[in-house]
Amino acid sequence: MKRNLKTTKKNKSIILLSGGLDSLVSLGLAKEELNVELALTFDYGQRTAKKEIEASKRIAEHYSISHNVIKLDWLAQITDTALVNTNKDLPSPGASNLDNLELAEKSARGVWVPNRNGVFLNIAAAYADSMGFTHIIFGANKEEAATFPDNSEAFIEKINAAFEYSTLVKPIVVAPLAAYTKTETVKLAIKHNVPLNLLRSCYTDEEIHCGECESCLRLKRALTEVFGSELPVKFKA
Repeated sequence: MKRNLKTTKKNKSIILLSGGLDSLVSLGLAKEELNVELALTFDYGQRTAKKEIEASKRIAEHYSISHNVIKLDWLAQITDTALVNTNKDLPSPGASNLDNLELAEKSARGVWVPNRNGVFLNIAAAYADSMGFTHIIFGANKEEAATFPDNSEAFIEKINAAFEYSTLVKPIVVAPLAAYTKTETVKLAIKHNVPLNLLRSCYTDEEIHCGECESCLRLKRALTEVFGSELPVKFKA
């Protein structure tokens, strides 16, 4: 049975913050209503860890919330895909192939991290159980749920059911963007004055967005559809 997600003044929330579009906009949407007080950013050996941490720190400062970085060396050790393993090439599906499900699934497998969102949410749930957080904000989105099942609404429903048993506080996982595409998310960001210039949504550790990895391609497409040629984020390609 689904729990009542009605918000109250007693809310006290934690957010998974990667510095990317979805977590940034989720924070912007939920900050006041769900009283977001703490952001968790994870370093699991990903190529872009340093850039993600820097972006997340800037975002947390902008929204005046505490920010913790959690290292997961063991997750790096068991991840052999290109997101962590620099001996492998990052998949670059091309902008014209983003809606090709077969190619998108192949690209997703090329950057898969074992049970990543499951691990992150369970760590956040431990914080919630210890510190009394009522909600966990999670930047899942409709567009990537097609190839990353741990972004889906079904996943969120299941993990909420699990937390009924694995925690005493029973925090509720909320994904404000679960029903939105990237383009729709950018439109929401504008409506709610979310600082898109602070985000980092690239798989590489390059100084600016590479413009070629799938994360960059999806972000660039969404920004271009909304802003045209004057984008709030710089891309190398």
